[in-house]
Amino acid sequence: MNGTPRLRSAYPPTPFSSKKDGRGSTVAGILAPSTVQAQSGNGGEPLIPLHILDAPSQRLYISGFYIGLTAWRLYDYSNLVADQTDSLWLFMKWVAIDGFFLYGLPALKVPWLEWSSTSITILFLFHAIFDAVLMFRIPIPIEAALVALTKTMYDRELAVSERRVKPASILRNSSLILGKQIIHILPEGSAILNPEQNHFCLDSLHTTVNLPLRINQTNPILIELLRIDLDTNTNETITISSKDAKRLRRQADKEHGKQDTTLPRVMRIPIKDTGLYRLQKVVDESNLEVQRRLSDTLVVQCPSASIKPVQIDKCRGDLSNFYLQVDATPPFRIKYRKVVNREDQSSVFLTIHPGDLDSPLTRQRTSGALLRFQPEENADVSWARNQHIEVPINETLGISGGWQYQIDEIHDACGNVANYTTMDSDLSDRHAKDVTSGQIFKIHELPKAALSQCNLESPLKVAKGQKTHLPISFPSTGTREMQPTQYRVSYSFTPEPAIKIGDGDTTGSMNEVLLWSGNPGPEISEPGVYTLKSVSTEFCSGEILEPSSCLLQNPPEPDLTIVSEPIPDKCAGKSIGLLLELDLVGTPPFQVTWNTYRDGEFLRFESRRTDQMRTQLELKPSEAGQYVYEFEAIHDAVYSKTSLKQKGLTFEQDVRPPASAKFRESNLLKFSCIQESVSFEIYFTGEGPWTLEYDTLHSGKRKKSKVEGIAEHRYTLNTEIFTDGGEHLLNLASVADRSGCKTFLDQQAKVDVRHHRPEASFGRLQGKRTVVALEGKEISLPVRLTGDAPWTLQYSYRKIQGGEAAVHTARLKYANDVIKVKLPGIYEIKEIFDMTCPGTIDSSSNQFEVSWIARPTLQVADSSVVEHIGGRPIKKPVCEDDQDAMELALTGSAPYNIKYEIHGKPDRGSASLSRKKETAGLNSASIRMDTSRAGLYEYKFTEFDDQLYEHDRQKFIPLSVQQRVYSRPSASFTNIGKTYSYCKEEESGDEVIPITLMGTPPFSMEIGIRHHATSKPEIVSIPHIESSNFDFHIPHRVLALGTHGVTIRKVKDANGCRRVMDFDGPIVHVEVVDIPSISPLESNKDYCVGDRISYVLSGTPPFNVYYTFDGAQRKAASSTTIFRRIAERPGDFTITGVSDKASTDKCKARISLTNLIHELPSVRISKGRTAEVDIHEGGEAEILFEFGGTPPFEFTYTRSTNAAKGKRSVILETKKDVSHEHIKLIKASEEGTYEVVSIRDRFCGFSSQREGGNSKQQLLTFR
Repeated sequence: MNGTPRLRSAYPPTPFSSKKDGRGSTVAGILAPSTVQAQSGNGGEPLIPLHILDAPSQRLYISGFYIGLTAWRLYDYSNLVADQTDSLWLFMKWVAIDGFFLYGLPALKVPWLEWSSTSITILFLFHAIFDAVLMFRIPIPIEAALVALTKTMYDRELAVSERRVKPASILRNSSLILGKQIIHILPEGSAILNPEQNHFCLDSLHTTVNLPLRINQTNPILIELLRIDLDTNTNETITISSKDAKRLRRQADKEHGKQDTTLPRVMRIPIKDTGLYRLQKVVDESNLEVQRRLSDTLVVQCPSASIKPVQIDKCRGDLSNFYLQVDATPPFRIKYRKVVNREDQSSVFLTIHPGDLDSPLTRQRTSGALLRFQPEENADVSWARNQHIEVPINETLGISGGWQYQIDEIHDACGNVANYTTMDSDLSDRHAKDVTSGQIFKIHELPKAALSQCNLESPLKVAKGQKTHLPISFPSTGTREMQPTQYRVSYSFTPEPAIKIGDGDTTGSMNEVLLWSGNPGPEISEPGVYTLKSVSTEFCSGEILEPSSCLLQNPPEPDLTIVSEPIPDKCAGKSIGLLLELDLVGTPPFQVTWNTYRDGEFLRFESRRTDQMRTQLELKPSEAGQYVYEFEAIHDAVYSKTSLKQKGLTFEQDVRPPASAKFRESNLLKFSCIQESVSFEIYFTGEGPWTLEYDTLHSGKRKKSKVEGIAEHRYTLNTEIFTDGGEHLLNLASVADRSGCKTFLDQQAKVDVRHHRPEASFGRLQGKRTVVALEGKEISLPVRLTGDAPWTLQYSYRKIQGGEAAVHTARLKYANDVIKVKLPGIYEIKEIFDMTCPGTIDSSSNQFEVSWIARPTLQVADSSVVEHIGGRPIKKPVCEDDQDAMELALTGSAPYNIKYEIHGKPDRGSASLSRKKETAGLNSASIRMDTSRAGLYEYKFTEFDDQLYEHDRQKFIPLSVQQRVYSRPSASFTNIGKTYSYCKEEESGDEVIPITLMGTPPFSMEIGIRHHATSKPEIVSIPHIESSNFDFHIPHRVLALGTHGVTIRKVKDANGCRRVMDFDGPIVHVEVVDIPSISPLESNKDYCVGDRISYVLSGTPPFNVYYTFDGAQRKAASSTTIFRRIAERPGDFTITGVSDKASTDKCKARISLTNLIHELPSVRISKGRTAEVDIHEGGEAEILFEFGGTPPFEFTYTRSTNAAKGKRSVILETKKDVSHEHIKLIKASEEGTYEVVSIRDRFCGFSSQREGGNSKQQLLTFR
């Protein structure tokens, strides 16, 4: 059935599931491309996918949208009739809307709504004509047509059960005639082997497959299969006996229900050997050979693939060099993938087709037969045998790391698939577990070796007898770093005496070591040339990079020779130091160390570093004494320490240094204020006491000074007080020691003296030192400064009212700077300091006063307040909807912005909150009070600001005012609109009408009573009513025969609030009536379901009819003088009473009219179902008729052709029959479809055909 063509608008077919047939083969794999294309449909997926919103729902929403457009169209039409608006504009509007809707509908691709462009155009023209008729008011009876259409679409009538029913649902009851029986004359049976052309394979895990044999209308007792062996090409006939055939048939029957006896069966024949199978013979129970279709089925060995194992470890740049081993029926396809460092690189499909292969599987076939041969001949099926083929894979392994080749799938020529990627429990997974489907390689980097920090030009120098490591490094030039591994390194050694001058290719002894990456090289100590020869790892041989040779040398040990000479003093002739000439031997740089002793005591340890082989060393102590210099050791670049003690390099000297003096400070520039002095630290050398001469230079004038008797080496020199500003120079002229030898000095210091002290004062704002500002605003107070920046200013703050002052410090950078303040009060400058000097304060301008502008205020005027309760103002109560206002008094700078909230708690309904805003231009404002609903209202003023100040919730105190609004009283009749009806003969006394009042009692009220024949009402005043429920007694004098209208005119309560009722306010009526009557239109007593029962009424419409049906009391209303009900179901229908508009229940007419409603007869064929019976030619089938109703039954049935799907059947004959029982059995031997078209019992009848036609609609045509 899946191949049946589908309409373009039909639902998409059910997708095929990829089922497994139990042999490792995928059923979906055998579908032809044309079949798959047919399944996919032609229309494509809808714009809204079906899995999000199914097709029926999409059609429902589109239909609803179209109905909405139609309702909108009719609404515009009604407004057009009423308002006489522009017809042309509405016509163009709806033509455009219809065009967008109709031409945009196919774009949604909704099933059943994908109409052709021609259909869309016809529908669009129809809508355009309909729009023109509506919008241009063309005189066509549209209203009548719409009413008729509505009547047709919504045809419902009241039934005897007082619910609306569709007459068609009763008259066209499809359940009255149910069922039909179809008789088929069976054709000859057939059989076909493997009808779906499935593929099969065998292996060690699946030793048996089941070949499907489909049989139709036959019960075989003998089956013969022809098998051709794939290895020997010999023929073999496999015979399935009657016993085995019956067993296979029973197994096939289990797949179908007991009622599906005519459907084809599939018998599954077990096969354990490979080969080409063909259905050769099938014999049924009548010993006749069954027709069979020629079809070949191939059972082969299941495909398998593996990788021939090879060595795992390889070097970068090697070839993969492995083989894929495939066992399958050629031609076959194999898919494998390559993973490098856990990243999929590619998937490769290889198609293997042996050159000498000629297989019918590769040719296009028009039938199920693979070969054409006679059963007695031996056909050649060698092309179907499994072949073992090894496929070489040679790829360059150019990236180091992990490589993996994995077989994914193998497809043989028949379509069998072995999948090695999934881990399910099917055949493919078991293949993945049993064979080697992957090959792993570990690709190693090529090792490289070189020497670092050593070559023939830059030799490696080592002390004699010491060892060092040959500096071997292992760089990597690949894409990945070398993993920690062990290297095998070979190198040669040539001793230094054997090195030939100018010959770089010397040979020597060979050595080999094993090194780990990151570890030092082998230890070497002999001088000579070390050359790297080769490097390798466990798996790969590498390359030696340059530099590959290293020269090792043993330099001579360092040595020192010293020549000394004293340094004499020119004045006293004494030695003031020692000059040493140092001659060094060794490898620079050198470091010489010695110990210095003064007067026999250790003084200090000293050293000297030099890069030269000869140098001088001056030793000039600053203090007198007997000095001894003992040289201890020498260091060079190779030898860390060589002792000199055995050489006795010791020098003695009695030193008397000359007098000297210098400044101890490094900064010889000082700053000073006027009228201040400065001091300098002086350090003296030589033998004291000392005499110091110095002079001071300023403005071209020099003043000399002298200090004598200085005994300490450190002395503080204080200058005189500077009275002049500017630059002063202090020069140290000379110094003399105890011997009187004078030493002239070249030491100078500078003093920069300020001309004036800094000053500070407040500036002016708008010509004064006071300011009035907004509260909380930051104010910048101007400050005037003199001196050098930066300044440190100390000022105090105190409140205007007095109190303790607080001192603050400000850091200022500019001569005209500001101090930022935020508090009101008096600010006073206390002290000022600039970069170097303290300053003075101007007492006439050292204060500044800051004050604030007052904030605005809001309060309720006394005239608006009645009383204060708990500090909250309360306004006078008012009545609902009375006008009232509240006066506010404001201070500040106009205009004012007032925001307030009205919290309403009405007497009825939920609480309300409204926010409002007012703007006042003067110092007073009026707020309108809310009196729209009765209740308690509170007015909360939440925000208030003026022109200067914004609202500040921390500074503003909220204000609340309350007012009570009384509700106006109201009065209404308890039963508004009720008509109080009384029988004419029972009228007596005053009548009572209940009235409900709302408000605060006591009440007063006015009521008007008017007769329908007069225009002036009579007024009845009621002065004092204590309760909210009042029974109004109608005075008998105002009631007369006919209708009276009673209305409430005015009402007032105790709060003084009154309400005047509207002219068309609540009203009740009082009538005096006569008794109505009812009579049937027909004389029949018996009716059928679907008949209409009618009565005529007399009186004043509307009427109330009282009746019983099925024992239940019912009441029905009728607006006309005809009372009609449709008989919905069988039962007894009895009229018990009737009343009209002018009467009451006490005045209704009491009668008894009874009718009997009978049910419609029914008939069922084959238990009400469609039954199909297959018989052979000459056989008979029984047709069972079951009747419902009152016998006897007269029925008509037809025999028509068995039409194919989508075609109409043709009636071949029509027969009538009578049954006096509820069951009747008829035998039939002719092929066709038997069904009943009409049925009649004693009282009623029913037919499924229209008179004179063949319609399938079921109509009641006789009774």
